[in-house]
Amino acid sequence: MTSRTPSLNPCTRPLAGQTAIVTGASRGIGAAVAVGLARAGADVVVNYRRNAEMAESVAAICRQHDVRALAVQADVSQAADAEALVQTASVNFGTPSILVNNAGIAHTGLLLDMTEEEWDAVMTSNLKAPFLCTKAVLPHMIRAQYGRIINLSSMWGLAGGSCEAAYSASKGGVIALTKALAKEMGPSGITVNAVAPGAIQTDMLENLSDEDLALLADETPVGRLGTAEDVAHAVTFLALPASSFVTGQVLSPNGGYIT
Repeated sequence: MTSRTPSLNPCTRPLAGQTAIVTGASRGIGAAVAVGLARAGADVVVNYRRNAEMAESVAAICRQHDVRALAVQADVSQAADAEALVQTASVNFGTPSILVNNAGIAHTGLLLDMTEEEWDAVMTSNLKAPFLCTKAVLPHMIRAQYGRIINLSSMWGLAGGSCEAAYSASKGGVIALTKALAKEMGPSGITVNAVAPGAIQTDMLENLSDEDLALLADETPVGRLGTAEDVAHAVTFLALPASSFVTGQVLSPNGGYIT
């Protein structure tokens, strides 16, 4: 299928004609991002690793916004799967113009208690997977001389989090990758940015008690925890054609928790 030229339609559907890939999009932030991009007019590939039913549900919600959407299984920490995911997007919807590297895992605990296998798992999911997906999509974007790559980091990638050394290190790596690649890809019309959320109400916080969640909200200057939609708004902004002068940046929707 041939590529469709990125559209500068009215503000209601500024991404009409574009193809977006969102990794880890069956739930939480990834699902909200997929729906947000669909609402803005993009056709969306909803990537998942295990839960086909949830991914199909997200794709169905995307299609309610009069776009095409497809749930695609892939373990994006594997090179062959990452390449197949991009190829599936290209064949079904046209040249991918937006890649959101969202898939990842969390790990909480003292560094002294962490095994080498646990460290490797965090790095593979959070840092290697964005590398593999980006490498797979770049030839398509370079040929088109257009692209938006948005990497999900964390405020702990900026500030470091106690008992989250591996997670913080992986997300800090995502930020460094973003800044370096933005310099590489600028001449090709491709922007590369990161979104570093704060405390967001997803299942990554399910290990916290209600008391801990209330304390976390109280410590956040805006007085609440973030939502997946708060993050999706930031991602959609960076995906816009009008954001062409924004690259190598880290947008951190964290309610003022860190500045």
